[in-house]
Amino acid sequence: MSDSSTAVEQRVGDRLREREETVAVAESCTGGLVGSLVTDVPGSSDYFDRSVVTYSYGAKQELLAVARETLDEHGAVSEPVAAEMARAVRDTAGTDWGVATTGVAGPGGGTPETPVGTVHIAVAHAAPWETGESGVRVARYEFDGDRTTVKERIARQALSDLLAATDEQ
Repeated sequence: MSDSSTAVEQRVGDRLREREETVAVAESCTGGLVGSLVTDVPGSSDYFDRSVVTYSYGAKQELLAVARETLDEHGAVSEPVAAEMARAVRDTAGTDWGVATTGVAGPGGGTPETPVGTVHIAVAHAAPWETGESGVRVARYEFDGDRTTVKERIARQALSDLLAATDEQ
C-alpha cells in the first residue's frame, strides 16, 4: 500500500486496482482535470472508465439527466446538482464509483452565497443490487487562489474524497 507522500491519483489507482473497482467522473468547474490526473497514472485503464465534462446547464441535462427543476431551484453549484451528477455518471458508465465536481473557479462568477472558489464534490458508490446500500456523499469546500490553482485544488480534493469513501466501504 502506498503512503500519504504518494500523489493522490496514484493512491486512488492503487486502491481501486486492489479492490477491482472502477470509477467515472462528471466534471463541471474542473473541465476534465480530474480525469487528466487519473489518467496520468500508468495502467489507469484498469479502473478508469470516463470523464464527462458537463460545463453548461444544457450539458448537465443532456448527458447526465440532471433535472431542470434541480438546476432551477438550487443552481449548478449546489449539493443536489453534484449528487445527481455523481449518481448519473456512475450509473450510465456502470462503474462502482462516480465522482462529480461543480463550482466556481473564478475569477468572476461568484456571489455572496457562492463565492469564487466554492465547489461541491460528490462521491457516489454502487453497492450490490437489492442491498439498499448504494449512496452518495457531497461535501462543500472553498478554495483560494487563481483559477488554475482553484481547479487543481478541487481536482485533488475530489480524488481525496474518493479515496476516503473507499475507506468507508
